[in-house]
Amino acid sequence: MKSSVSLTHALKVTIAIASLSFGLMACGNSGNSSNATPAATKKLVLTGSSTIAPLASELAKRYESQHADVRIDVQSGGSSRGIVDARQGSADIGMVSRSLKPDEKDLQSFTIAQDGVAIILNKTNGIADLSNEQIVGIYTKKITNWKEVGGKDAPITVVNKAEGRSTLELFASYFKLETKEIKADSVIGENEQAIKLVAGNPDAIAYVSIGTAEYEANQSAAIKLLPMRGIEASTANILNGQFPLSRPLNLVTKTTPMGLSKEFIDFAQSKANDDIVKAQYFVPFVR
Repeated sequence: MKSSVSLTHALKVTIAIASLSFGLMACGNSGNSSNATPAATKKLVLTGSSTIAPLASELAKRYESQHADVRIDVQSGGSSRGIVDARQGSADIGMVSRSLKPDEKDLQSFTIAQDGVAIILNKTNGIADLSNEQIVGIYTKKITNWKEVGGKDAPITVVNKAEGRSTLELFASYFKLETKEIKADSVIGENEQAIKLVAGNPDAIAYVSIGTAEYEANQSAAIKLLPMRGIEASTANILNGQFPLSRPLNLVTKTTPMGLSKEFIDFAQSKANDDIVKAQYFVPFVR
């Protein structure tokens, strides 16, 4: 009988200790919870143009710094991806570095900056200028050696953008080329890839965003931007409307933006963020 009472007493003590421990743990967790940084409750996804992606990322960082409950995911992949993802709803906002085509008018478009497309060569290349006819000849392989356009005796390495890139579409349209007519030695996606390739190859030629190229050249990348029709390839000449090959940088949505999407687009178009646009070597949106 005594043994049974002792066992019962021990069991009660064990239960009491366990309850006390659980209570202390709960209090501890409660305290930690009140001091923890609140998790983000809103998320925005942007996909598309590799030209716009760095600008959008910087805008996103500033927006997040002002809105602790928001996280913005920026992914590149080309303007075509931006169109597709916006239409399918796999992205809240698409990034498209060109005007919308007639068959894309189902989308809403919002310009946040302007840019141009420039031909770039290695800094050591002696060529200072190329005519439109010479550029077409090079990209269709009718001209294959730099000596044919007044340069040194060396084969030309033609760098082209991948299908689906708005830079390719703009380049081909401007020079009245079908994309299938272009004969490339190297096909790349991102602007930075083209710049890196040309900087490392004295015989290469490519075309990229003026904003990106101007920035990289100022950061000592071994490239130079060629003028077009005698007009210097620069953001200043995009701003004054003189450079012939320019384009809008757009954010696109499937429907009229609402909620967080609208708030971010308004933020991206705000004059208060022109400093970010200029820091990325683009021309601010003309309001």
